[in-house]
Amino acid sequence: MKANCWTGRNSVEVLDVPDPSILSSRDAIVKITSTAICGSDLHLVDGYVPTMEKGDILGHEFMGEVVEVGPGVNPKLRVGDRVVVPFPIACGVCAPCRAELYSCCENTNPNAGISEKLFGHPTAGIYGYSHLTGGFAGGQAEYARVVLADANVLKIDSDLTDEQVLFLSDILPTGYMGAEMCDIQGGDVVAVWGAGPVGQFAMDSARVLGAEKVIAIDKEPYRLAMAASQGYETINFEDTDVRSALLELTGGRGPDKCIDAVGLEATHGASHVQLYDRAKQAVRSETDRPHALRQAIMSCRSGGVVSVIGVYGGLIDKFPAGAWMNRSLTLRTGQCHVHKYMKPLLGLIDQGKLDPTRIITHRLPLTEAPKGYDLFKNKKDHCEKVVLKP
Repeated sequence: MKANCWTGRNSVEVLDVPDPSILSSRDAIVKITSTAICGSDLHLVDGYVPTMEKGDILGHEFMGEVVEVGPGVNPKLRVGDRVVVPFPIACGVCAPCRAELYSCCENTNPNAGISEKLFGHPTAGIYGYSHLTGGFAGGQAEYARVVLADANVLKIDSDLTDEQVLFLSDILPTGYMGAEMCDIQGGDVVAVWGAGPVGQFAMDSARVLGAEKVIAIDKEPYRLAMAASQGYETINFEDTDVRSALLELTGGRGPDKCIDAVGLEATHGASHVQLYDRAKQAVRSETDRPHALRQAIMSCRSGGVVSVIGVYGGLIDKFPAGAWMNRSLTLRTGQCHVHKYMKPLLGLIDQGKLDPTRIITHRLPLTEAPKGYDLFKNKKDHCEKVVLKP
């Protein structure tokens, strides 16, 4: 089969690879009908996530048709079913899974010892996301093996299109969780750092959950225009001091809730600040650039909530612990517990309250995946989201 593979830093190639097969009784094989390139994939390509190996199949946002099931799969999942696959792999029975903390599953990462050394405790397995999270083949391919399939797919029984439901695999639940962690109350002002796909969905979710005003912060005019088209306020951090602008927009108090939808590859509008963290990275004094996180903490009103859904992988410098502690800020974060949100969000899509398709700007065949990565990584042709069709 054809699959998009990591072939080195800043290099992906569509290669011929062996078809997946049933390896455990609860596996299923899914013929991919739609998959997507995620901002988190860029962290792999850019070399910020360790343990990638040449030939690893990328992709953790995918859906398709079940074409084979193992003998131990629950009979409710059958060949021919149309399914969306969540990016974290959950066992469904461990303590974190029972608490609906699915991305913290204790049983699905065969390389748990590696992640335990880095994070203190193991994380769940993740498709197409390095050997740190299990080395599972991803979904930017013609077929994929789905592990513990009856616990890790959402069946789509309606006539909703792939593009309406594909993002239930990751970015829509991630954006929603970012807003939900804010405990939004009526009248709240919510500021979102990052107007990429996850940031856009965090904005939509904040509005659905009752925010009075939503503010988008980014530097790309086309991303800010996309946010403005939905009625959100916008701030371009390259030509505006973000904290000052937020104070002005909130009567001097700061946003009630702040969402970091950027993560470890953040950029800063001031060149000397940007250079500082670039230099720290170069000498391995820190692995991540925390501009957005620092700014969110310093900008949030006292007693507010900072929600972090942008991916961080290692260590950061100059974390403003004093501001966090002395101003009674609540910091919430996590890889998304996708399984928890898939059915409720499917309902909101079906009711027309959320339109995931609004962020799609490019549709390409799987064979043009390297072009898609180039467009997305380098923000060419106003690229916001790439969907790939095998």
